[in-house]
Amino acid sequence: MTVAWKDMMLDKVAIGPVSARIYQGADYGKGPPIVLYLHGGAFLDSETNVDRPVAISLAKAGAIVAAVDYSSLSGNLFPKALEVSFSVLSYLANKRAAGLGDRKSLLFVAGEEAGGNVAAGVALKARDQMPDALDGQVLISPLLDPFMGTSSIRKAEAIGMRQRWTEGWSHYLSGGGCHPYAAPCLCSRLSGVAPALIFTAEDDPLHDETLGYGARLKKAGVGVRQHVLPAGTGWPSLYGGKSEGVPDWQEHVSRHFGSFLQDVSDQPQLH
Repeated sequence: MTVAWKDMMLDKVAIGPVSARIYQGADYGKGPPIVLYLHGGAFLDSETNVDRPVAISLAKAGAIVAAVDYSSLSGNLFPKALEVSFSVLSYLANKRAAGLGDRKSLLFVAGEEAGGNVAAGVALKARDQMPDALDGQVLISPLLDPFMGTSSIRKAEAIGMRQRWTEGWSHYLSGGGCHPYAAPCLCSRLSGVAPALIFTAEDDPLHDETLGYGARLKKAGVGVRQHVLPAGTGWPSLYGGKSEGVPDWQEHVSRHFGSFLQDVSDQPQLH
């Protein structure tokens, strides 16, 4: 599916105007799902108006994807980054006012790496403050553990990420304490959050903490679908690192997200 995009300003968001790039597939149907997408960047990047391969992959599955610039307003600091993102989610939940989708549109939050952390925090806050508004969360190698003690992350030096993530965590948490919304892997109450679609890869430094969080969600009774992509699908390029083989993770993300959409639509009891 061909995906088009346009830049726009979400000027009715409660916290203030937020810029966004809206991705939309050419063949999306009636009542298309709406996805709030949060970019990665180790809590350090604030680059705007760039193509987001993950957002494009989600749009290819038939969704309208709002890739928002949560970094400029928040400085990539907790809790401001979460507040900006949650404010946009609240805005998108009112589909008619947002001008995206319609009353039948499902609502999702998605993010990769640092954006996956914020997405997981948004899902927790939505459970607490906006029950039943969020239909699902898509966590793509979420950066969840500030202690970075897993076996897989100790291999991150291979793509030069361990030091960068250390700096990123220090920056992100410098704006406030280590609240469960800031480090969801430390949250003791996970029940009741929206169903999750979780991605990692065999050669992903965040493999262990991603699967660990998925296991905890399952134990809490949350519907979880998780996929471990084979090594060599280009997954490390998600962090700007080098990868061997043909990078084809985008197709995997699009296909599995499409199946997740269908599952949530067909089985509303998952929510």
